[in-house]
Amino acid sequence: MKQNVLVGLVAVVALAAGLYFAVKVAPPEVAEVKYLQKYPVQRALPDFTLYDQNGDVFSNQQLEGNWTLAFVGYTFCPDICPTTLAELKSIYPQLQSIETDNPIKVWFLSVDPARDSAERLKEYVNFFNPDFWATSGEHKELFPLVRAMGMMYAMSDNPDNPDYLVDHSASITVINPRGEVIGRFKPKMEPGILPISESELILKDMPIIVNL
Repeated sequence: MKQNVLVGLVAVVALAAGLYFAVKVAPPEVAEVKYLQKYPVQRALPDFTLYDQNGDVFSNQQLEGNWTLAFVGYTFCPDICPTTLAELKSIYPQLQSIETDNPIKVWFLSVDPARDSAERLKEYVNFFNPDFWATSGEHKELFPLVRAMGMMYAMSDNPDNPDYLVDHSASITVINPRGEVIGRFKPKMEPGILPISESELILKDMPIIVNL
């Protein structure tokens, strides 16, 4: 009888210990991003030198220490660019309230340097938010940079036409505080619908991303 009681006590103690370690000691579940298309490995960006909306030099150094949401486009874009920037403007206050040691920045990278001077960029980006970065530069700087981001652009019309259009990716790339690309928010491609990355989905993932 005593042996049975002892065995029962040992079982109870073991069960209690198991419950304690499961609740107190076991590592918590790690939240996972749902909407960011993560790249298998982080992509280092090539060294680049651009100009920003204030006419100052903008390089890899500005990306260090920040989480960056980068978008490729141009100020004469008739649809995707202004709509995407408006979406980012709408969630910018919430992005700034996310707890992180590295601020979240928005970067508009113009691939149309022939028309997008620093003055033009400043006027354009200030309409959305003066805290956004707006940059451009020579194509020899832009092509490898945009490609490393996992995006593309191409002149779709003859540049001699003053109203020429530029084809470009509609995704929003995420760059970590070391200046490496970790993935992108890619819009749904549906007939008749403008391909815009949904701001609410970005807002849901960013609190998780900044803690990766």
